[in-house]
Amino acid sequence: QVQLVESGGGLVQAGGSLRLSCAASGRIFSNYAMGWFRQAPGKDREFVAVISWSGTSLLYRESVKGRFTISRDNARNTLYLQMNSLEFGDTAVYYCAATRPRPVHIAPASDSEYEYWGQGTQVTVSS
Repeated sequence: QVQLVESGGGLVQAGGSLRLSCAASGRIFSNYAMGWFRQAPGKDREFVAVISWSGTSLLYRESVKGRFTISRDNARNTLYLQMNSLEFGDTAVYYCAATRPRPVHIAPASDSEYEYWGQGTQVTVSS
């Protein structure tokens, strides 16, 4: 089993920045894509950003393009999300997720493709 633990959430004013981290442990395997998803109160969970094992395939939600950057360090089994110019609409619980092994350049955007999930970290942006 793979465990994912997010950190780095918190309360920030609009226009501010946060960096989320997600540490993977347990039965670590290679060639898994990872992603960040979020869920605001009363809304469905939505895709934010995903990255392939190789790091060469990146996908972002349209509303976060140019503001968020996803990256990963495979040697440390860690995923990151740098969030700049935060907006009130970014307020949500952010979840880290990982797939089972995939071709190294694949980064699926659908949450149904992700088998492992963290417990989530709250990001609150005050206006």
